[in-house]
Amino acid sequence: MLTTKEAIEKRRSIRKYKQDGIPDEIISQLIEAAGLAPSGCNAQPWRFKIVRDAETKFKLAEAAFKQKFIAEAPVVIICCADVKGYIEGTVSGVQDLGRIGVVEDRVVKILLDRVEEMKTMNIEQLGARISLNVAIAVEHIVLRALDFGLGTCWIRLFDEKKVKSLLDLDENVYVVSLLPLGYPDEEPPAKKRLGLEDILLS
Repeated sequence: MLTTKEAIEKRRSIRKYKQDGIPDEIISQLIEAAGLAPSGCNAQPWRFKIVRDAETKFKLAEAAFKQKFIAEAPVVIICCADVKGYIEGTVSGVQDLGRIGVVEDRVVKILLDRVEEMKTMNIEQLGARISLNVAIAVEHIVLRALDFGLGTCWIRLFDEKKVKSLLDLDENVYVVSLLPLGYPDEEPPAKKRLGLEDILLS
């Protein structure tokens, strides 16, 4: 099994996949890894839909502006945010934090005031705010997938309305990313990265 450092260094965006199937048990372990991610006030807003059907994958590729490799992956994980669940989970999480004394009463009030503000937002505004929580969970999947020799590719370029309509997703669900998943049929080289001196602010 890879160390975390090795997994981070080995990860690549994979756009060519073998057609070997992926066992349900492995998919379950990937989703379990996602569920261990941190989230604001422990709201855990991530929701996932597993797509294996060839016709649905083809339509997802079309909704992603004809990125054909999406349809060619054995599995596509639809990574979503549950907006209603996020609000409810945040309230519960804030109350728990206050009850056990992790945060002061004034901080609890600030957080609950923010929840009230969120209730006035539309799903696009809320979805964008919640996406950070889901992104952390998705990266857990991306890195855990390497333990099974699987590759992935983050996809943010898609028509969200088309994806939601295709998958008949609830109005309270915001699609954060598509994540093709499969055994790699390519070995992309590492891309040039900025050095420490470039990413550390003085």
